[in-house]
Amino acid sequence: MAKNSFPMMQTGGNGTLGKVIRILVVVALVVLVVKFPADAAAFAKAAFSWAGTAIGGVVTFFRELAGR
Repeated sequence: MAKNSFPMMQTGGNGTLGKVIRILVVVALVVLVVKFPADAAAFAKAAFSWAGTAIGGVVTFFRELAGR
């Protein structure tokens, strides 16, 4: 019997294609911030607001689950 009967699928991004995609995403974000700083700031503000709302919802759920 094999040592690992369920071979794991490699999830990567360690190859050249993954590096190229990461570099392109970083360059695109830098270009957006430089060319459209107000839009980038509005997007960041909305994203952090959404994340805060989501975290607050999870905390409320666990508090209700615990009966507090």
